[in-house]
Amino acid sequence: METFAQKFLKIYDRKILSGEITFSQSGINKSNFTRLCIDPEYVMPREEILLCCEKMHLTEEEKEGLLAFAKD
Repeated sequence: METFAQKFLKIYDRKILSGEITFSQSGINKSNFTRLCIDPEYVMPREEILLCCEKMHLTEEEKEGLLAFAKD
């Protein structure tokens, strides 16, 4: 089963590699990005997920996929 980090980083990598965004445009802070890379259980807070979705111009499907992991 795919983790939040795997799902997020797959989208993030695609956006970075295509040149659509830079790290600073992604809306994620450095400490949360580091946690995503080293802690497979980590899920960003819902508000930060929403900010990243907006900043990275994600589709509704991508957004819903990430929000499915959010702990309300």
